[in-house]
Amino acid sequence: MSIKHWPEGERPREKLLARGAAALSDAELLAILLRVGTRGMSAVDLARYLLGEFGSLGRLMSADARTLSAFKGMGLASFTQFAVVREIGRRILSEELQQNTVLGDPQAAADYLRLHLGHEKVEVSVALLLNSQQQLIAMHELSRGTVAENTVYVREIVKLALDEYAAGLILAHNHPGGSAMPSESDIALTRRLQQALALVDVSLLDHFVITAQSACSMKMGGWLG
Repeated sequence: MSIKHWPEGERPREKLLARGAAALSDAELLAILLRVGTRGMSAVDLARYLLGEFGSLGRLMSADARTLSAFKGMGLASFTQFAVVREIGRRILSEELQQNTVLGDPQAAADYLRLHLGHEKVEVSVALLLNSQQQLIAMHELSRGTVAENTVYVREIVKLALDEYAAGLILAHNHPGGSAMPSESDIALTRRLQQALALVDVSLLDHFVITAQSACSMKMGGWLG
């Protein structure tokens, strides 16, 4: 039975209009984005199938075009839709960070960084530069490496903080391999950077390790004094 034959209160679009987007499941939200299913599968059935195959909404939305094309009913058009949704989400969060004092909350910073870095296939390091009210001044990409290698120079980060007249800084990088646990080299870099920034009166507020599904705050974990 197609969705148009379902009771009106159970159709995703009508349910959204009546109860709001928050009332919809991941599959129902995805079905609205997909709009149509495939032979023998409604849009909701297809959405549930895809979520089951990928394991989560985040993994599905971050899949590349080649991976999506392996599934019936999916292809370049679906990849383009998903990429647009991800980018809109990142830009909205970026606007909120620039307009509001939210970076004092580790969870808010982690959510933003996960959206920005979680989909990357290689290791990328960024610095969030903050003013004295912990508002975002700018975000700078520091380096982009291979899947397992990335180099960040402490001296360059200190210079960047001084150039932007930053009062505080949050460092972040992703682990494409999937584990958000910081490595020994991550911890050593964090401590060196904290000491170097202290010499120029800039606070290292946190260092996050990001994956598509999680984020680890070194401050919350006790690695940052």
